[in-house]
Amino acid sequence: MRTRTIIAAITLAAATAFGTGIATTAEPDAATPEEVVSKVWAASRFLNEKGASGFAAFNSKDGPWVWKDSYVFVYDCRLDRMVAHPMRPDLVGRPLMQITDNNGKFIFKELCKAGEDPHGGWVEYLWTKPGAGGVSRKVSYTKAADIAFSSGIQVAAGVYDDKASVADLTKLTGKMADPTKYPAH
Repeated sequence: MRTRTIIAAITLAAATAFGTGIATTAEPDAATPEEVVSKVWAASRFLNEKGASGFAAFNSKDGPWVWKDSYVFVYDCRLDRMVAHPMRPDLVGRPLMQITDNNGKFIFKELCKAGEDPHGGWVEYLWTKPGAGGVSRKVSYTKAADIAFSSGIQVAAGVYDDKASVADLTKLTGKMADPTKYPAH
């Protein structure tokens, strides 16, 4: 229990230091918004370099794109299909624009729209957390991946968080995208 208190204090200090305004008492095995943004940017660069041949790397539960309680997934907005998903292989190759959460939100329509922004975007929805068995509030960050001969590809990952607002997460992304405000990336 003491370890959780120390981790919460460190998380609060880091959020204050970076000026994100996002401070959660996340478990040590919970992904942070900063990790999600960094992983999505790295995934976008990876696909930019590898092209469509890189899709398979995102289907492994044991691969580098799965960490803590999060993972990167890849989808094609133009062709309306899931390209790669390490936790839900049953979704790969299937249409996704009609997928809704428990509140009726069209998850991938919103993700595709948010990913059109040059810095990417955040979308809030309900999704099953790995190992939890039930649905949780998830906020995913999405960004387009520039792949030769294939437009519409986006990569995303998310945090399971009941408190972080999309507005605060958008501010965080803006700061991370500006090296003068977030020199650590």
